[in-house]
Amino acid sequence: MIEKTEKYLTSLFYDLIKMPKETEWAEFKHNNYNPQEIGEYISAMANIVALSKKDHGYIVWGVENDSHIILGTSFKPKHEKKGSEELEAWLIKGLDPKVVFRFFELNVENKPIVILEISPAYSHPVKFYGTEFIRIGSNKVNLKNYPEIARQLWRIFEQIKFEEGIALEATVSEDVLRLLDYPKFFEMINRPFPSSREEIFHALRDNGFIILTSNDMWNITNLGAILFAKDLNEFRSLKRKILRIILYRGSGHTEAIKELMVNSGYAAGFDHIISTIYDLIPSHEEIIHGIRKTVQSYPEIAIRELVANALIHQDFNVTGAGPMVEIFDNRIEISNPGGPLVDKNRFVDAFPKSRNEAIASLMRLIGLCEERGSGIDKVVLQTEINQLPAPLFESSEDFTKAVLLTYRPYAELTKAERLHATYMHACLMFVQKKYLTNTSLRERFGIKEENSSMISRLVSEAIKSKVIKLVDPENKSRKHAMYQPIWA
Repeated sequence: MIEKTEKYLTSLFYDLIKMPKETEWAEFKHNNYNPQEIGEYISAMANIVALSKKDHGYIVWGVENDSHIILGTSFKPKHEKKGSEELEAWLIKGLDPKVVFRFFELNVENKPIVILEISPAYSHPVKFYGTEFIRIGSNKVNLKNYPEIARQLWRIFEQIKFEEGIALEATVSEDVLRLLDYPKFFEMINRPFPSSREEIFHALRDNGFIILTSNDMWNITNLGAILFAKDLNEFRSLKRKILRIILYRGSGHTEAIKELMVNSGYAAGFDHIISTIYDLIPSHEEIIHGIRKTVQSYPEIAIRELVANALIHQDFNVTGAGPMVEIFDNRIEISNPGGPLVDKNRFVDAFPKSRNEAIASLMRLIGLCEERGSGIDKVVLQTEINQLPAPLFESSEDFTKAVLLTYRPYAELTKAERLHATYMHACLMFVQKKYLTNTSLRERFGIKEENSSMISRLVSEAIKSKVIKLVDPENKSRKHAMYQPIWA
């Protein structure tokens, strides 16, 4: 993370004390540093800064409230505790949702000064230990007593998109170039590398990666950082969105063999993500046309599509969680924070929706995801080509998970797995303007024609279980019968 220089902080301090009086987003104190008060102020400031569309709110210690005379302060935030906990850790624990705040200690005119910088609330009003606060004038009040202001705040949240948020503010040009993998960006969009630094910054700004500030510095947006950061650890608010890849022994969570973090931005590091996963997943050797070849347990196209989906469609408002790939002996699970925007049983045919349209758009532009929602179709198709069990999709309000299973012959599949594969096959055929037949389902499972009665029994069971239905119920012939998903 970039540390703000003492020169920058001193300039900020003088700008703040030049104000004739406190504002809703700036508070001055001498030595009052009660932990509960500080937490309530963080909540209040984060909410009013969002409502006022300011970049930050500030509390300054070491200044007389009315005159703004520099007094100095005895407050040392790094040494303060609440009970047995460090002050900052205790404050973070009480904030919901989490909001970025930072204490800065400096000396001005040989007097110790502390500045607390508070970022705006993003998706919900910030609570401190269960209570939402806000500033009205120079007063800190309970937000629930001001319902009209609360409604205004929620309207602001509805307009803010994650991609437009600021991942790092007030950044000098050299640090922008150090933090963002801009050469990778130009490579991925097949654009000649710019001949001047000015052209580089124009391109980054035009694509929404950076914003020029009033003091000729740059804010790096969430969009720029999450896609093209060289290291997401440099961006405090995005550290928990780093992709985790965990390899387990066996089929349970009890023994993790290896855990890797892919720190780069999702677009810049996508190929590295896929190669890292492929280095870990099980493989076996086969003799193909007389040549020994290594065959992976899962088709690469399916892995790429599911990983891209998890990165793009995650809910960035869910704090403390990020995308994850978990590899077991018998399956691979790819999950992301946030429930899906469409029914998990309709992933194949549903019209594409995205929480993060700017991220999705850029990932499409550089060819890392499908533009028209056909990614899951490809996943299902690849599992059928490789005669794997059908992919599973699990979801709740808090997460979405896709599961790919290793190959097992038809005889070893459970009844539920066979019915699910039948349903997914019907969905895939339907979006291709075709229908499931006994022949197509037999080929899907690799069943020989002399054993077609097994498939006939499965089709009958699928109809009873209401996962498929006849296209033409009036047609009494079962030999050439066609079937479609139950929702068709």
